[in-house]
Amino acid sequence: MIRTIEDIQTEVLVRGARTTSATDITDQILNDWTRDAYNWVCSYKKWPMTEGRASTTYASVEELVPFEGWKSDSIRILTIGGERYEKKNFADYQMYREDYPAGDDKIFSDFAGLYFINVSAAGSGTLTAYGQFTPAIDPTDKEAQTVFSNSEEDGNEAVVEMMLSYLKKRDKLFDEAILHKTEAMRLLEGIWKSILDEQYAYQTKNRGMFKRFDVLEGGEDYSKEDQF
Repeated sequence: MIRTIEDIQTEVLVRGARTTSATDITDQILNDWTRDAYNWVCSYKKWPMTEGRASTTYASVEELVPFEGWKSDSIRILTIGGERYEKKNFADYQMYREDYPAGDDKIFSDFAGLYFINVSAAGSGTLTAYGQFTPAIDPTDKEAQTVFSNSEEDGNEAVVEMMLSYLKKRDKLFDEAILHKTEAMRLLEGIWKSILDEQYAYQTKNRGMFKRFDVLEGGEDYSKEDQF
């Protein structure tokens, strides 16, 4: 089983016909390849294994710097004081803020790596965000495991294949490098298909596509359901 950093690096050396004393593949090179391949594999899809939650005290500011290590534009759900804020397209968010500066709708958006929260909603308390993070790994810690260990270990196999692609490219065996990268992608697509097959059974609570709102005062009463 390929679970730890040591397992991954040993497998690369064995399959690449190298020994631990190989002079052309130093420990630094192997560690760099491990980090690069792991980052590539983790970024290949929006894996459930890289979903995260982070919390901080909300300081009533409109512009929020993303949490360290989180992917850009990846926050999908945001709550402040336990109340959910809806994510909007930035252009729509900006127009809303300009047209209704005192509007208290609980909305947020993102732009240029920052998150924008409607301060007029007067949210307070703990801000909690749910989104996608980039898992960090220390390749010098040989006993460290990846986010795929003990669950989707084909992900670790994909890391090995990607590192072999780097090795073959270094040896100027470019066709073999492409084959190893293709195999890494095949493994990851297999994991993704299994995840999608499981998620297909998820049930979503029925919810309307649009919210009701008053267009004109004294207009027709749309509060009754099933009237059409």
